[in-house]
Amino acid sequence: MKIELSCPVHSSFRVQQVAGMFDVPVAKKAEQTIEFTEPPLDSDWKIGCIVGPSGSGKSTIAKHLFGKNYYTGGNHPCPSTGGELWAKDKAVIDHFGEISIKDITSMFTLVGFSSPPSWIKPYSVLSNGEQFRCDLAKALLQGGLIVYDEYTSVVDRNVAKIASAALAKGIKTGKIPVQFVAVTCHYDILDWLEPDWVLDTATGTVSRRLLQRPKIELEIYKCHPNDWRLFSKHHYLNSKKLGTNAQCYVALWNKVPVSFCAVIHSAGHKNVKRISRIVTLPDYQGVGIGKVLLNFVADRYKKQGLRMTIGTSHPGMIQSLLKDKQWIFKETATNETNTGCSEGTKWLRRSVVIGRKIAYFEFVP
Repeated sequence: MKIELSCPVHSSFRVQQVAGMFDVPVAKKAEQTIEFTEPPLDSDWKIGCIVGPSGSGKSTIAKHLFGKNYYTGGNHPCPSTGGELWAKDKAVIDHFGEISIKDITSMFTLVGFSSPPSWIKPYSVLSNGEQFRCDLAKALLQGGLIVYDEYTSVVDRNVAKIASAALAKGIKTGKIPVQFVAVTCHYDILDWLEPDWVLDTATGTVSRRLLQRPKIELEIYKCHPNDWRLFSKHHYLNSKKLGTNAQCYVALWNKVPVSFCAVIHSAGHKNVKRISRIVTLPDYQGVGIGKVLLNFVADRYKKQGLRMTIGTSHPGMIQSLLKDKQWIFKETATNETNTGCSEGTKWLRRSVVIGRKIAYFEFVP
């Protein structure tokens, strides 16, 4: 396939100087031809990627192939809807029109933006990584085909990899019902995004890929309660301190602290411990790091002959625990007892998405 491009060349004294200095021929217009193999769009695919160096025609090809589905993120509205810009005087949670709060927070969680304290802040004060995930959530909630230009261009490469893994997980499990095309100059996200096809504009060729996401290897250490300071502002409870008797654990990925868990004695109950805090830093949410740390710690105490419980009102955590056979739903804060996950799911649908109604679970591996 070929795309013929041209633009006028406006002659001036400096244009003529450049032409003379660098032997650049001056015509009435500049022309360029982009040649590439068309990706297999008529096949069964969920994720595609257009990748290549700057200036190789990625955006031009994306616009040519996908037209109105092209999305640039940031403070640019989605062409298919005319979208609303991110206002400085509105929380990010208020930028989704008539979409329900449940669907919004569910999508936030699926793309790894699981920090309620950040949901109520304006877009302009969020970190680059949080802004990127907000943009992703907003685009994905449109449904259908999403072609996302400058994908991961503004974020740290570790953030890019984790965000890509979270996105791929959501799309390939059907929780995010879209077709997604990433347009990017970064080759390092390919193994994490696991695209079904890749169009490399450096060569103009298309490859079908069967990739396996690299393993995320965590190191888990017991740590001091003071280390909570690294994580406290990202937890949905407004508690800056832990009890001095808290036993704390931290998970490291590539030598960087990414997740934290605190355990305390359950008052009034013999041989019962409970998880008082579990939080993963925003840049590393969405791929299950926090859940791995939670289950590791719970299993550690269970092997000591202790019961392990957790109470949470975070909708994403509740959903995750309801699906995990190692955690048994027990009751709510109003003591509505329950014996099965089906009833737990009914309770979840009745409950307020953001509120202080608490679901309690016990670890039974």
